[in-house]
Amino acid sequence: MFDKGRFIFRIDGWCALIAIGVCVVATAASSHAELPTVKFRSVFPELTLDRPVRMEEANDGSGRFFIVEQKGRIVVVAKGSDGKETNEFLNIVSRKPFASNEEGLLGMAFHPHFRTNGLFYIYYNQQDPRRSVISEFKVSTTDSNKADVASERRLMEVTQPYPNHKGGQLSFGPDGFLYITLGDGGLGNDPHNNAQNSAALLGKILRIDVDSRTTLVERKQTNALQYAIPGDNPFANQKYGVRGEIWAWGLRNAWRFSWDRETGQMWAGDVGQDLWEEIDIIVKGGNYGWNVREGLHPFKPGPEGARYVEPVIEYPHSPALLAGAKFPKHAFGTSVTGGFVYRGTKFPAMRGVYIYADFTLGTIFGLRYENGNVTEYGTLLSQPKNIASFAEDLDGELYALAFDGKVYAVETNANGPH
Repeated sequence: MFDKGRFIFRIDGWCALIAIGVCVVATAASSHAELPTVKFRSVFPELTLDRPVRMEEANDGSGRFFIVEQKGRIVVVAKGSDGKETNEFLNIVSRKPFASNEEGLLGMAFHPHFRTNGLFYIYYNQQDPRRSVISEFKVSTTDSNKADVASERRLMEVTQPYPNHKGGQLSFGPDGFLYITLGDGGLGNDPHNNAQNSAALLGKILRIDVDSRTTLVERKQTNALQYAIPGDNPFANQKYGVRGEIWAWGLRNAWRFSWDRETGQMWAGDVGQDLWEEIDIIVKGGNYGWNVREGLHPFKPGPEGARYVEPVIEYPHSPALLAGAKFPKHAFGTSVTGGFVYRGTKFPAMRGVYIYADFTLGTIFGLRYENGNVTEYGTLLSQPKNIASFAEDLDGELYALAFDGKVYAVETNANGPH
């Protein structure tokens, strides 16, 4: 997210991509006939947020949305309200997590048993030394709309070499374990080769058990971990410093992942480097190729015979690259925001469509994926707002969080499948 090394200006619908030296209208090719066009509807018209990056509906039946602001706040707003009345749930702005563009308070997740134990988890950044922190908190015993800041238990602190490529999402999977994205640590080209290093946590998706602990004897280190490593993690029993927390690797900066609530597949958008953005289905132990590959394309020499998981789809930074590309109808962009497979009930035409976006241009894309292949793909909406994240409520309805400070429902006027 926000890491393209280029400046983008919008003037009357025009977009100048300075770093790649082209100037084009920020309007993409029309969507495939079998994919619905979508529209945005403001769901909290009286609420304006400051760089919203995540929204979660509490899994306790309370009908509350918790919205994460990058600078260090979480606010609570009632589902279905106009957003005029809010509560400040957590405020760590004074810790200054937002020291640079890609740092901040980036993620939040409710424990699967939040209704009874009041536990939730956040991902935020800190300095001196620069690091990413994953912490557990409890809700206040006297106010369900307030976090107990004194209850913080730090599960993990990961040293970061540079201020960009932080990943930052936390989500509990259908298996009850906590999944965490960590980018490759930053600058460009992954100079420390973190993504392909199985002894490093950076450039990975991790999977941990927050309800247990790993003993000193098991890990042979000076401090016991504040979590356990599930025994079926792909590297759980490896030696020579290989990190058992790793679920998938070879990722540059996975910015937002989700599970298809019908199939259980895990989808992620991985932000590209110079030329290509990609969408991946994340599988246990999968190596997604960065920094040997960018999307489907060689990036630098790698081990002979190495095998990598190919992206579901990719799209380029320049329209000139569409000629001869595997997905020539896909519009261009420069920074992918991963989304969700729509499984709600309000809009049958959207059902089964994986909906994602480009952060810098704002374009909303969609694809259908069946039997291991993309069967349809295209642009669902061309609009200028920077889309930092999508969200899914407990009913499976879809929302987009934009850097204009608003939350939008993603809807369509199209009819359902025939």
